Amino acid sequence: MANDASDLVAGLLRRAEDLVPTLRSRSRGAIEAGQIPAETIQDFADAGFFKVLQPARHGGYQLPPQVYCAIARTLAEGCMSSAWVYAVIAVHNWQLALFDDRAAQEVWGGDQAVRISSSYMPVGKVTVVPGGYRLSGRWAFSSGSAHCDWVILGAMVPSAEPGGRPDPRNFLIPRSDYRIVENWDVMGLRATGSNDIVVDDAFVPEHRTIRELDMFNMNCPGHAHNTAALYKMPFAQIFNRTVSTTSLGALKRALDVFVETTKEKRATYTGDRLARDTTIQHAVAQVERALDELSLVLDRDCRELMERAIGGDWPVERRAALGASTTGMVDRCVGAIDTLMAFSGAKAVFRGNPVQQAFLDIHTARAHVANNPYPYARNLGAVRFGFDNDSLDI
Repeated sequence: MANDASDLVAGLLRRAEDLVPTLRSRSRGAIEAGQIPAETIQDFADAGFFKVLQPARHGGYQLPPQVYCAIARTLAEGCMSSAWVYAVIAVHNWQLALFDDRAAQEVWGGDQAVRISSSYMPVGKVTVVPGGYRLSGRWAFSSGSAHCDWVILGAMVPSAEPGGRPDPRNFLIPRSDYRIVENWDVMGLRATGSNDIVVDDAFVPEHRTIRELDMFNMNCPGHAHNTAALYKMPFAQIFNRTVSTTSLGALKRALDVFVETTKEKRATYTGDRLARDTTIQHAVAQVERALDELSLVLDRDCRELMERAIGGDWPVERRAALGASTTGMVDRCVGAIDTLMAFSGAKAVFRGNPVQQAFLDIHTARAHVANNPYPYARNLGAVRFGFDNDSLDI
């Protein structure tokens, strides 16, 4: 990495660390509001975080995925909801580079700081019309949508052939063509504002759609203009790390708080220091090892993604392994935070306790379809035995 790029990365990471205390101070209010504040979004924008994966030709920094993941992981030490919203919004600036360049011009032509949310669940109703499609439907889980002016939505385009298979696509929609239904009332990641999106018969031109198969095959319309290796990666390999990486930062914060508060804590009846309990000592060591291992694997995988993008070498066996690697991450974080919660005592049940908040947020992250390790592990095992890959999400 050139010196100027290294200085840029160092500055971005430093600004992420500097924001951690601010995010902690805002987290309670954000949770109560069910939405991170506009001030936090502005702080992220001012710090340049949303530019990390954005194409340089559209005002972005076009940096490797390990920088993006490092920022998300660090921000989650302050507030996992805030880090989640950052990661989700920022990844769309990478995906937009895969669309036909006319789409990027529409979004960024007047303002290169415009933000995009998403909901990829393929629940939309699509009608093929001249020049594009009519789209209707209701999509859930659009994180950070209140802070965005565009949304990417999933839907199946019906086959033109009788009995043919539908074509899964993503549709890019401006704010004027959808409305947000505020129904986000959940146990964890409460401040992500992941509300529903409703579209009523909006016209979407062909150039504002992209086929999931093209993203899987890395043969996208945007490659004609965005030729950097960063944009020659499978979509799922980037997006799935969007929803897994923040759990590492939240777990680290919980571990730090647990160790600090347990140092002088004493057992209720014996008065013995709990820090001398070998079971608790073992638990801390196990959680620390899990964090260390997951962090090292994440960094290794991100480097490999960049190396493979540069070399154009994407064997399906390795893609399956990389997919299983990221989707298994949150499951391991769940086990680790459960251990800390089990030894945190009665005070951990009070709202605002950092260990409890990490417990709720990480469990909620595990509910995301991309953080379910079983289909990815099963697919990896099948590929290892010589069966065909059956997933577009690797």
